[in-house]
Amino acid sequence: MEEKEIYILAIESSCDETAAAVVKNGREVLSNIISSQIALHTKYGGVVPEIASRKHMERINQVIKEALSEAGRKLSDMDAVAVTYGPGLVGALLVGVAEAKAIAYAAKLPLVGVHHIEGHVSANYIENKDWEPPFLCLIVSGGHTHLVLVKDYGEYEIIGRTHDDAAGESFDKVARAIGLGYPGGPKIDRLAKEGNPRAISFPRAHIDGAAFDFSFSGVKSAVLNYLNSCAMKQEEINRADVAASFQEAVVEVLVSRTVDAAEKYGMKRVAMAGGVASNSALRSAMKQACGKAGLELMYPSPVYCTDNAAMIGAAAYYEYKKGVRHGLDLNAVPNLMIGQRQ
Repeated sequence: MEEKEIYILAIESSCDETAAAVVKNGREVLSNIISSQIALHTKYGGVVPEIASRKHMERINQVIKEALSEAGRKLSDMDAVAVTYGPGLVGALLVGVAEAKAIAYAAKLPLVGVHHIEGHVSANYIENKDWEPPFLCLIVSGGHTHLVLVKDYGEYEIIGRTHDDAAGESFDKVARAIGLGYPGGPKIDRLAKEGNPRAISFPRAHIDGAAFDFSFSGVKSAVLNYLNSCAMKQEEINRADVAASFQEAVVEVLVSRTVDAAEKYGMKRVAMAGGVASNSALRSAMKQACGKAGLELMYPSPVYCTDNAAMIGAAAYYEYKKGVRHGLDLNAVPNLMIGQRQ
C-alpha cells in the first residue's frame, strides 16, 4: 500500500527573516517564501530584536498566504503546522510560535515544534533525495558553530562546539571593524576574493583536551589589534588582505577539525549547514579536503543555508513521522540546545 503524502506548512521567525513554506514528504519544496529585514537592520550594524519582532508581526500573515498560494494548496490540504520554537531571539520566536498555534487550533491540525539548528541540518535533505543519516555535520551560523554526529533523523550527538564567538559572529565583528558594515559574512566573502589570504598571519586556536572544539575570539581580537597597530603607526590598511587573511584562518580551522572528526568517528559522509556554509572559500576548501580524504560532501544551495522555512518543513516531516506533537502550551525557548526537546 502506497504511503500517504504528507504536506507541512512550516513557519520560521527566529531572527530577522519572516519565512513560510509548504513542504511535501520532507524533501519536496512546493514554496519557500522569505521576507528579509536586512535593509532595516543594516543602519544599526546588526539585528535589533524589538524591530525584528515588530516586522515579523507585520509580515507573517502575508508570507503564509503567499506560501500556500505559490504551492497551490489550501490550509485544509495540510497535515501539520511546523514552527521554529528555538533557539533565537525570544520576541521573534514568539511571533512565529503564536501564529502556528493559532493556525493549528483554528484548522484543527497537529502542531510540530522544530529546533532551528536541526532545521539547518535538515536543509541537506531537500536537494539530494538520497542523502540520509548517518553523517557528520558542521553547523556554522551567526550564533552557532557545532560539529554534530547525525546518527538518525532527529538523533544528534555534539562532538565539538565553540567556546566563545560563533564563526558567523566573528565574521560580522571583523566586517564592522574594517568598515564593511552588516551583514558581515557575505561582504567579507566578496572582499576576500580581491586580497591575499597569506598576507597577514592570524592565529588558529586549539583547545587543550577538546580536539574538535572551536574558539574564534582570539582571531577576532588579533584582527582588531592589527587594525589598531596600523592606525597608531599611520600605516595604510589593505582591507582586502585583512578580509582574506582572517577568512583563511577561520576556514582552515573549520575544515581541518571537520575532516579530523570524520576520520576519528569513521564517518564517510560530511555535510555543512547554516549561513556560513554558503561562504565560497569554506565550500571550496571543504570540497578539496574531503576529496583528498575520500569523504562524500553535501551542502545546500545558499537559499537553504540562510534562515528559511523549507528546512523547518524538512525537519518537521521526520518529527511528525515519529509521532512528535506539541500542545498549545508550546513556548519559545531562546537557548534551546540541539537534541533538546520541549
